[in-house]
This record gives sequence, structure tokens and C-alpha cells, in this order.
Amino acid sequence: MDAVLAGREISVAYQQNMIIPPMDVKIEKECITSIIGPNGCGKSTLLKALSRTLPIRSGQVLLDGRLIAQMPTAEVAKQMAILPQGPQAPAGLTVEELVSYGRYPHQKGFGRLDREDREAIRWALHITHMEELAGKNIDALSGGQRQRAWIAMALAQDTQVILLDEPTAGQDFRHYTDIMEFLRGLNARGVTVVMITHDMHLMLEYTRRALVFCDGRLIADRTAAAVLCDPALVEQAALKETSLYTLANRCGIAPAQEFVERFIEQDREVREGGR
Repeated sequence: MDAVLAGREISVAYQQNMIIPPMDVKIEKECITSIIGPNGCGKSTLLKALSRTLPIRSGQVLLDGRLIAQMPTAEVAKQMAILPQGPQAPAGLTVEELVSYGRYPHQKGFGRLDREDREAIRWALHITHMEELAGKNIDALSGGQRQRAWIAMALAQDTQVILLDEPTAGQDFRHYTDIMEFLRGLNARGVTVVMITHDMHLMLEYTRRALVFCDGRLIADRTAAAVLCDPALVEQAALKETSLYTLANRCGIAPAQEFVERFIEQDREVREGGR
């Protein structure tokens, strides 16, 4: 595996409480990876540790083969963007102003936005369907609109790695689909996408790999279908069984994993062919 982001024997602790014991984790380059598991198992903590927004107790994090601890902040931000869960914006900020923050690592001189910056901001607003809300105050938006504004900021950062904590939370079906299809399009252009999700259908349809966490430990690193077709693993990590696996079992289709993978692939081909 060609890893673009890796943790070697990393651990995270709050005071004397060990949240993530020493572990190795690798994020495959140019892949969409889901991080899944029950609430409170350490998923968000891992994402923050890998992005250097949370100090690690021990170990090393490498970004494209370099020790992230030794890299300047602006350089890290040019290569990797992170959207945590429930981010907070300063009072009185408009959508466009928030999105422009994503260009901070790229700005030169006195921090003024140049033509390239403004094009990146317009592109991010367009992709997330936030153009008409560009001048609105963040505080005046709905929860789903605020989430898309933050996603637009991460996209404006124009990095090769994007870490997202529940990116579709609060979205209706249209925007949920738009966001995931756009992330898939980014991935097709070589961008590595890592996301925390509780939506097993989303994971199955859009992601290649799944990292399964339970009690702060990585207990599986497999394809999405392989995870959801393993009843013991589904039970251990308190995951929701996919309806496709249930259908395969009820109809006596074996092997179930192959059926699930082929169904998803054919469904994707049909939808893409209808565009």
C-alpha cells in the first residue's frame, strides 16, 4: 500500500486517560477511506491526531513520507485540509469570508486575495451550491447550510488530502448526494479523502476501504463490503447490517460479499450512465 498519511505507534491521552493506545494506521494514497465505529470509540480523536490539530502522546505521524511534526504549519495546510465535527465561526462572518479562510496557506505578501484565490473561492461556493448565500451571515444559516459552508472552505484550501468528520451530517438527500459525488470526483483527480461516517450505505457506495474502530483500537482494515459482510465484526463494532447483505442471506446467495460488491458496482454504472 502506498500511504500518503501514516501513524506509527501513535497514542493519544487526556491527562492520565489513554484515549488511543499505541497503534499503527495507514491512509492509502488517492483512495476514499471511511473511519467507522461506535460513538466515543476514538474516531474523531484519531482524525485530529493525524492532522496535528491534537498532540499525540507518543509515536510519529508522516505526511507523504515526512514527519508532520517537523513541517511548517502553512506547508501542512497546503497539503492537507481537515473539517472537524461542529466547527465554530467568529460572530458576524459571512459565508464568502469563511470560505476565503481556506486560501490562507496560499496567500503571499500582505495576505491579500489574488485572482487565483478568488477563482478557488468561487469554485468552492459553486460546487457546494452556496453561491446565492455567499453574502449571508454564517449565524443566519441552517445547520445543513453551515456544514456546506465549512466544506466549501476546506475545498478552497485545494489540498491533496482532505479529512472530514461526518461531512453529510444535517444534509438533505440532494445535498448529501451532491457532496459525495463531488468528493468522488475529487478522488478521481487524485485527491485522498478520509471521512468519519455512521452511514453504512454511504460507506459501501462511495468508499474503497474501511478502518473499523472499537474502544480506541483499530480492529479491522478491509474493503467496505468485507467489513459489512462479516457478522462478527458488525456486532463487535456496533455497526448497522447492510440491507444488501441481509437480502443475500435470505435468498441464499453465496458468497454474500461478492453479491454486495457486484450490486454496488452495477448500480454505480447505471447511475453514471444516466447522467
